[in-house]
Amino acid sequence: MHALRHFYASVLLDAGENIKALAEYLGHSDPGLTLRVYAHLMPSSRERTRKAVADVFEGAYAPRHQGTGGRDE
Repeated sequence: MHALRHFYASVLLDAGENIKALAEYLGHSDPGLTLRVYAHLMPSSRERTRKAVADVFEGAYAPRHQGTGGRDE
């Protein structure tokens, strides 16, 4: 049962669930406990930051749709 609980927590963290919500799902009264137990499973902050910035720049430079009557026609 412990392995299943750990698997559940790791899947949710990998999907981006926050510690406070995970603590509630696991029945922990203190999200700090959840963080101490499962912090090693959290995605890298550096990687999330890099991806967030890259996504913004990719969206900013994406070509506009043509045929809408805008300046790009």
